[in-house]
Amino acid sequence: MKKNILNIAVAATLGFVAFSASSEDMYRGAWYAVPGASYTNPDSDLESRNDGAGIFLRMGKELSESWDIQFGISQARTGNDLNGVGGRYRQSMLGADALYFFSRDKFRPFVLAGLGVARNRVNYDGIDLDDKSKTSPYANVGLGAQYLITDNFGLQADVRHVWSKSGTQSINADAGRLNADETVGNTYVNLGAIFRFGAPAPVAMAEPTPEPLAPVAVAVAPEPEPVQAALPVVPACNEKFQTVEVSAEKLFGFDKSKLADDGKAELDAAIQKIKAHPALVLVLVTGHTDRIGSEAYNQKLSERRANQVKEYMVANGVDASRLQAAGKGESEPVVGCEGLRGKAVVECLAPNRRVVISAEEKIEAGCK
Repeated sequence: MKKNILNIAVAATLGFVAFSASSEDMYRGAWYAVPGASYTNPDSDLESRNDGAGIFLRMGKELSESWDIQFGISQARTGNDLNGVGGRYRQSMLGADALYFFSRDKFRPFVLAGLGVARNRVNYDGIDLDDKSKTSPYANVGLGAQYLITDNFGLQADVRHVWSKSGTQSINADAGRLNADETVGNTYVNLGAIFRFGAPAPVAMAEPTPEPLAPVAVAVAPEPEPVQAALPVVPACNEKFQTVEVSAEKLFGFDKSKLADDGKAELDAAIQKIKAHPALVLVLVTGHTDRIGSEAYNQKLSERRANQVKEYMVANGVDASRLQAAGKGESEPVVGCEGLRGKAVVECLAPNRRVVISAEEKIEAGCK
């Protein structure tokens, strides 16, 4: 009977984890809380029924592309299975689990293993026990999955088997069936909600307003001297604005949208080229990301980065009316990097993480 219940529990959990999503969401180094409830299938030696329930609270931390750690407390209770006898069995646990993730998509299957301290208490009415409670180390293994509904909220389900020492044995001749003084193994089916509070939240970027420093000096040209006024202005027909492409890591750092000092030198060079080309009627600042991360998150990240570059250019004397910022997210990759995982794919996809500055020029009279 208990084997059938365990099979049903495993099937239910695998059914949940099969509900997958196509987009990826790489780890963000986030902290998260997982409160939830559990179904308990106790060891048969405890003579306890199979309808136990419990609650738990875990705190998790994303350590790398593949590993999380979760610390938690839990408690579960069941009634006993001895005819005519009341009372309950209770197990309380405090411990830590290491989780290995096979994917960082929204759907994230994992296996787990952990250690901790368990307190088993058997309190059955009318049965004289040599030791009603015992505290001992425990070990557990399991499998499960997370599913992220948003960047900050999701679900976690798992099935785990827990081994600990009960130390409980009946000393009554008429209740000799209760003999749980050795290792007992309980199976738990857990379902909880994930609240991520360490992940960067995608925020829409407000349109920048030009700061009142230097725009007057850039926008207003000095009155020409009378002698120079008679000289014709010859357009530089052969000079073309070359598209500037800058690595996003150099400008911002990996998965960041705040402009870094080290990347400003290349932007300064682009700004000087724009100022030297008055015929430029529109300068496009386009942000691109790789495919690591959800499509929605990457779109917002590319927009934030493009707007940061635009703000910097305006603050350094480029007329805001000549600039347009846009994000393309992961939609225009230059490399694919299929078949790679972990750090190898992060490094391979670097060319996709970029900011491109391009321009449209007004054709002057007499130029072709």
